[in-house]
Amino acid sequence: MKQRLAILGATGSIGVSTLDVVARHPDRFEVFALTAQGRVDELEAQCLRWKPRFAALGDAAAANDLRGRLRVHGVATEVLAGEHALVELAAHPEVTTVMAAIVGAVGLAPCLAAASAGKRLLLANKEALVVGGSLFMRAVREGGATLLPIDSEHSAIFQCLPEDRSGWHERIDHIVLTASGGPFRSRDLATLHDITPDQAVAHPNWVMGRKISVDSATMMNKALEVIEARWLFDLAPEQLRVVIHPQSIIHSMVVCRDHSVLAQMGTPDMRVPIAYGLAFPERIASGAARLEFETLKDLSFEPADRVRFPGLYLAWDALRAREGSSAVLNAANEVAVGAFLSGTIRFTDIHRVNAQTIESVLPELPAEAALSDLLALDARARVHAQAVVKERTR
Repeated sequence: MKQRLAILGATGSIGVSTLDVVARHPDRFEVFALTAQGRVDELEAQCLRWKPRFAALGDAAAANDLRGRLRVHGVATEVLAGEHALVELAAHPEVTTVMAAIVGAVGLAPCLAAASAGKRLLLANKEALVVGGSLFMRAVREGGATLLPIDSEHSAIFQCLPEDRSGWHERIDHIVLTASGGPFRSRDLATLHDITPDQAVAHPNWVMGRKISVDSATMMNKALEVIEARWLFDLAPEQLRVVIHPQSIIHSMVVCRDHSVLAQMGTPDMRVPIAYGLAFPERIASGAARLEFETLKDLSFEPADRVRFPGLYLAWDALRAREGSSAVLNAANEVAVGAFLSGTIRFTDIHRVNAQTIESVLPELPAEAALSDLLALDARARVHAQAVVKERTR
């Protein structure tokens, strides 16, 4: 039986890569729904190619535009609009698999819906765990969902663990998430404040969206991945480590109690973890280039410099603080990165906005926080972060 896919964030890099893998296996997958925030042209092209049952866009005007375009081509795709449409499609009874590739806290509600509905959930949305944490994992357990991480680092850890997961906690000493170090790994520290948005989005190894590329440059992306790993693998903060690995060949490692190390390797291509998630526990062709060991000159590792990447260490601060602190950190970072990309603040101000916000906004969540509680905290953190940005406006 074919898997029926709902791809949330279809026009982003993960969504496009997912469709590339799907195209290689037409006997296994059917595209049931595609969503995007506002890229009407790209979503139109995808609808013409895949003819999904549903498509969705962020606002009504964009949805009307797409509806008219598809009507001209005789495509019968039903076009929906708004955040509620994402939730509806994520939990649709005919959907078997949800690729959650929406960037930001807006992805939390549809991820919760998919988890509660017991879907096979391919998670590329860090914020579902960074913001949702215990709420999201509870929904996965109670809904009987199959949760498969798509971030290359978390997929690597997942692939290094036994499939039955029996007793693996007793076998692990800690895990090591690798990071490329981004485009400024060796740049003169005195010049970091002069970095432009165009420079920050030019990642040396991976093809990603603008926001995630900036997060990689600041290492905030890795900070969010540390928080994500805490929830995915139920580990204590001291069991989570990060090392710089510029070549991005080893995607992450599990260090066992006997100090043997299990590592997952491959070319830096997101189609590998996507294909693994789509076919788990089987393996299918991803389209990625094969890793040719004869051509590898070296594999090097460096410590993550606290002075160069101060934002990374906010992850452990948030994990050891009140529950909800990671949601505050995520909200502040989305505001700060947006301000940097718009030219409002400097690159080095991103960390300052994040640090000031997490120090000032103390979460006050009930014992069993609901989605509404988390969204209220997210909104409060954004207001504070925007005020900090205003103070730092150039």
